[in-house]
Amino acid sequence: MLVPLLVRDVMRTPVETIGPDATVVEAARRLRDGGIGSLVVETDGDCVGIITESDVVAVTAEEGDTTALTVGDVMAEALVTVAPDADLETAVERLRTHNIKKLPVIEDGSLVGILTTTDLSNYIPHISRPTPTGDLPSQRTRFTRPDTLYENDDWKFESYGTADGIDVGDHVRFTKALSQSDVEAFAEASGDTNRLHLDEAFAEGTRFGRRIAHGTLVSGVISAALARLPGLTIYLSQELSYRGPVDIGDRVTAHCEVVERIKDNRFRLTTAVDDETGDCVVEGEAVVISDPIPETA
Repeated sequence: MLVPLLVRDVMRTPVETIGPDATVVEAARRLRDGGIGSLVVETDGDCVGIITESDVVAVTAEEGDTTALTVGDVMAEALVTVAPDADLETAVERLRTHNIKKLPVIEDGSLVGILTTTDLSNYIPHISRPTPTGDLPSQRTRFTRPDTLYENDDWKFESYGTADGIDVGDHVRFTKALSQSDVEAFAEASGDTNRLHLDEAFAEGTRFGRRIAHGTLVSGVISAALARLPGLTIYLSQELSYRGPVDIGDRVTAHCEVVERIKDNRFRLTTAVDDETGDCVVEGEAVVISDPIPETA
């Protein structure tokens, strides 16, 4: 499992820049030839704006002669930036709040990189996921019959929906402890015998300073939660980002909410896992098929 990443770990460098007196035609040519989506506008080493592909397209769609326009005429002057030591969640929130796709990275007044939604999607695949509905449990019907073969007294779950199948707004929580025996059984079943998870002396010398649970074991609790939604839930895809380690023996809680019906019985869900202190350690989104439970004799 990875530690949280910073902007400097993901940003692109060097940054392509242009002066405000350059023509929009020149800017368009540089965007095309460089295969890039933006140019940061600088004057005497100071960032004064940004021009993007969208700005160029908007200009060329206007009536009249636009060839004489300069970058300064069309650039976005309200420049939103981020520091290189900010975490990726801060960058994502800034992009969403300002409805933009590019963030120049500024350190001590100097331009040191640029961060885009494309860069972030490699690390936070669900950056553009739908917003959860926010339905409270009291607004849904609690579904108490899990379609699982067995339950364990140590496991806890709450599922809200209907017995007929899932729909937008349905959600589920599932909690269990990740014991040492779970970690050892997972290592044997998966073949992931990384000493970080099994050898205390080895793990003490790593960045974590102790043994931690496998990241895939932690995210597997999401699958356990999905199994406790009404109906038969079948995975089509699962995208995840890992935000922090989980200690062996910790109780973790998976949260899943249905946020979009894609087609017929296919749904998109937001997914997350919290550690026992309530901090999010895994998040992402899943696409599933929800089939009816087959009749059994």
